[in-house]
Amino acid sequence: MAIKLNHTIVNVRDKRTSAKFLTELFGLPPATPFIHFLCVQIGDTTLDFCDADYDPEPQHYAFLVSEKEFDQIFGRIKAKGLDYWADPMKKQKGEINRHDGGRGVYFEEPSKHFLEIITRPYGSGG
Repeated sequence: MAIKLNHTIVNVRDKRTSAKFLTELFGLPPATPFIHFLCVQIGDTTLDFCDADYDPEPQHYAFLVSEKEFDQIFGRIKAKGLDYWADPMKKQKGEINRHDGGRGVYFEEPSKHFLEIITRPYGSGG
C-alpha cells in the first residue's frame, strides 16, 4: 500500500468559522463533525479543525488546484475583499506568482493560517 496522508489536525480559534471559510472559498461540501473536530475533506485527506483556547501558531497549507479551480477560488478571494500576496513574505500584495509556468497566491484564513493555492507543483518546470 502506498503511504498517503489521511488527516491532520488544524488548531484554530473557532473551528466553525475556519471550516466554513475553507469550504465556501474552495467550493467544497460542508465540514463533517467527528468527535470534537470539524473535518473538511480535500482529496484523500481531511483537515480536522479543532478549537484551541489559545492563539495557535500560524501554519502554512498549500493546495494544488486546476486552472479552473484557481480561477474560481481566486475569484472568491477577490469578491470577499481578502488580502492576498504572490509571495510568502507578504511583499507582493495584490499580486499572484507564475512559478513553474503556473499560478499561485497566498492568503490568510480567520485564525491566521497562511493558505496557498498553486496550479503547478514547485520545481515542476515551466
